[in-house]
Amino acid sequence: MENVEILYIMGIAFLGSFGHCIGMCGGIVIAYSGTKIDQKWGKTKQAISHLFYSFGRITTYMTLGAIFGYLGGVASFNNTANGVMWIVVGVAMIFAGLSLLGKTKFLVMIEHSLSKSIWYQQSFKALLRNQSLLSFYLLGMLNGLLPCGLVYSFAIIATSTGSVFSGALVMFVFGISTIPALFSLGFFVGIFNQSSFRNIMIRLSAIAVILYGLFTIYNGYRYLVEPDRTILECH
Repeated sequence: MENVEILYIMGIAFLGSFGHCIGMCGGIVIAYSGTKIDQKWGKTKQAISHLFYSFGRITTYMTLGAIFGYLGGVASFNNTANGVMWIVVGVAMIFAGLSLLGKTKFLVMIEHSLSKSIWYQQSFKALLRNQSLLSFYLLGMLNGLLPCGLVYSFAIIATSTGSVFSGALVMFVFGISTIPALFSLGFFVGIFNQSSFRNIMIRLSAIAVILYGLFTIYNGYRYLVEPDRTILECH
């Protein structure tokens, strides 16, 4: 993957984290901040706890990215298949962007109710009662399994890489780019609940997602018209 593409993914994830992720995962962050973190703890220990939670999310994301990257590699038989896959990825990204703008219900349709399952609820409650650093990490891993349209969009990008390493890298970049918003939420809850701020960030991330979708469709088109094009040239 080129540095420019990595930076673009970081930009989309960063903006999206202040919009979509705060809305989707903000409740969990607020819940564990108020339940698991003792206000008598020093700021350093509190910060480390939040980071362990984020590292847990990133671990899950990278695992998913590696799996989807592998599946993408297995499914890539020729340039026609590669081109079609990239175009599908681009269209999905555009629908995700339009969904963030409220123009479609694409993200809503793919965000199912895993959090309502008995297994998830019991695991979540057990981890909330524990204050060890490991429990923060495991809670982050658990949260990483929550159905999320934005995560799915990046998982699709991971699939298009056709590589275990590149797929994991896509999700790693996505994960670290969401840390600032969710990390800060644990300390400064008020500002992220302001609808005007969230709406601005959502609109910016939606535009970025749509532009990336168009770029991805262009890559797919090049696959179809350039018979000698390889997966490495796409990055």
